[in-house]
Order: sequence, then structure tokens, then C-alpha cells
Amino acid sequence: MVDNQQENTRKVAMITGASSGIGKATALELARLGYSVAIGARRTEALLEVKAEIEALGGEVFLQALDVTDVASATAFVEQTMHHYGQIDVLVNNAGLAKGMSKVAEQQAEDDWQQMIETNVMGLLRMTRLVLPLMVKRNSGHIVNLGSTAGHEAYAGAAVYSATKFGVRAISAALRQELLGHAVRVTLIDPGMVETEFSLVRFSGDEERAANVYAKTTPLTAQDIADVIGFAVTRKTHVNLDDIILRPVDQASWGLVHRHS
Repeated sequence: MVDNQQENTRKVAMITGASSGIGKATALELARLGYSVAIGARRTEALLEVKAEIEALGGEVFLQALDVTDVASATAFVEQTMHHYGQIDVLVNNAGLAKGMSKVAEQQAEDDWQQMIETNVMGLLRMTRLVLPLMVKRNSGHIVNLGSTAGHEAYAGAAVYSATKFGVRAISAALRQELLGHAVRVTLIDPGMVETEFSLVRFSGDEERAANVYAKTTPLTAQDIADVIGFAVTRKTHVNLDDIILRPVDQASWGLVHRHS
């Protein structure tokens, strides 16, 4: 039930990991496109800043702390969004991360592996499981999964991260088959090198090491990805963009990057 007891007239987009980077940019972009948005992330203070930016644009926003690795947290987020808006038209499964660059034989503990698997795979599955039946019931909706070019080409030091993104590709493909006959779309967005907090998280806050990833290049930005997501979700409802791969011009593959002199 919607808080104001009226049917929501705007489409509603739910974005996970919306406190920064691609998630934040996507929330702002969809608000600009006229969506009401529900934003969730672990960092509530950062979410409040995103909320203020959306409201400054004249957008409508609902926020709640969200940890996609926690069943109770994910369930509460979906339930409260439904209570507030009464519907969810788009789910952007953005929450995800990479941790470390250790080779498998050199990894000293499994915590980083577990965190990537729990967030990138289980978190995405969990949010999809909770939202998808609502879309199937209405025979309308769009799931947007954030993958990576690492889901197309694995590389040394990223065995587990790549495995999670290969997994996201598999989940997205299976969902399209499972949803055949329902008017629910599934799009996979696979970016290459994007300059966000991604590398800072991967390298545990080492700013110099993170900056070196993008040094002397022109990487993609979070807004570049948000633009593509906005394009995908605003196509006619009979059009599904299955898998979108995008890289900066300075990148041909993971290990082949042009550095400007």
C-alpha cells in the first residue's frame, strides 16, 4: 500500500549499492528521467546525501539502509519500498565489489572470497528473488544486473571476482529463459574500466595504488554507465537489450590499456 493511499503514477526504480559510484549516478539519472527511486546501501549518511541531490532535481526518493548479504535487511527493503510506492518497475542490481588481487595459491584467508561471493552473487540472487514475483504478478518489469568485462575474460589475481561476474552472466541468461512468456525484461550491463571507488575498495583504501589503475587514461565514468542504464530501461516494452559491453576507447581488453604520454 502506498503511504498516500493513492496509486503511484510514476514508474519506480529500486537501486542497490546506491550510496556512491554507478549506483548513485543511476539513481540520479533515473530520477531525471521521471522515475521515483528507492535507494539502498550500507552507508546511510551517504544515502542521505544522494536523497538530497535527487530532491533538488525535483525527484521522489525513498531510502533505507540495505545489506544485500543479509536476508532480513533485503526483505525489509523490498517490503518498505512496496509500502511506500506500491510497485517496483525496475530493479538495478548494482551492489558489488572486488577485494584484492592475490593469486589463488597466495591467498592467506578466505574472507575476501566469501565477501565477493555473498555480495556479487548471493546478494543479486536474493534481491531478484524478492522482487521478481512482484513483477511477474503485474506482468511488467525490468531487472538490470551490473556485471563486468571480467565476466567475459578472467585474469590473474581476479579468479573469484571473475567467477562472480561469470555467474552474473549465467544468472541473467537463465532468467531470460525462465521469464519467457512474461513481460519482464532482463539486461546485463558489463563495463570495463570505470573510475569510481571500485579500485579503492579492491585495494583496501590504498589511494595511490587505486589511482594508478586509471593513470594516463580516460576511463569510463559512473555517469557513462548510468546513461546506458537509462537508455536500456526506457526502450519500448517489447525491446530487450540482453547484454551491453562498454569500455573506454583506451581499453581493448583487461590487460591491454593505452596510457597517454
